[in-house]
Amino acid sequence: MSKTKKIFITGTDTDCGKTICCKALLETAAALNLSTVVYKPIAAGCFNMAGQLCNADVLILKTHCSIPLHYREINPIAFKPSIAPHIAASIEKSSIDFDVMSKGLDHLETKNADFCFIEGAGGWRLPIGDSRFLSDWVIHQDLDVILVVDMKLGCLNHAILTYQAIIQDGLNVLAWIANSSVEQMPYYQHNLSSLSKVIKSPLLAEIKHLEAPLEANLSVLVDHDIFYTLLKRGQIQP
Repeated sequence: MSKTKKIFITGTDTDCGKTICCKALLETAAALNLSTVVYKPIAAGCFNMAGQLCNADVLILKTHCSIPLHYREINPIAFKPSIAPHIAASIEKSSIDFDVMSKGLDHLETKNADFCFIEGAGGWRLPIGDSRFLSDWVIHQDLDVILVVDMKLGCLNHAILTYQAIIQDGLNVLAWIANSSVEQMPYYQHNLSSLSKVIKSPLLAEIKHLEAPLEANLSVLVDHDIFYTLLKRGQIQP
């Protein structure tokens, strides 16, 4: 049986910082001498590189996981337009296949990494066509979830609705990350406190706005004790 701990990274919206937070988690695992693979089953907004569609976020993840992977092992479903994936699939007269996504994840489990971080696309209820949502696949896989909250005006509503939806879907929110995509949020601490009272999972990291997050070591912003407990027990005891 695989020892790999699979964790799905979702967020409050598109461009909320999921990739930056995945980078932080990968760097933290490396600091704790834990091995990692990474998976982004669906990516839109791709460009042609060496004859295949590639996504910039996927290339970042590929660079920071500890076990070498080919691009397509990380991202089996790619679309060129920077639009909702189900619309891109419709334009290309194709569909988003759960079996392809699941087989890709099964393949990564054979790498026997300590962690497999799975980055979602968009928010929790991302439509993928035929009245299905990406969250349906996450539910089918019974994955634990880390929620990335974009700390900006409107985050309280977005974060609470997303958190409640994940819980109502029967999944475990292991932890949440406060990520600041804007330089300064008015009353940041007040908002952080409000979210901490509603989200019963621990705050794993605060990632403040950085000019060059891809060049920074984000591991220092992650609570290493909480991170390690996620691997050992799968949840934080109250």
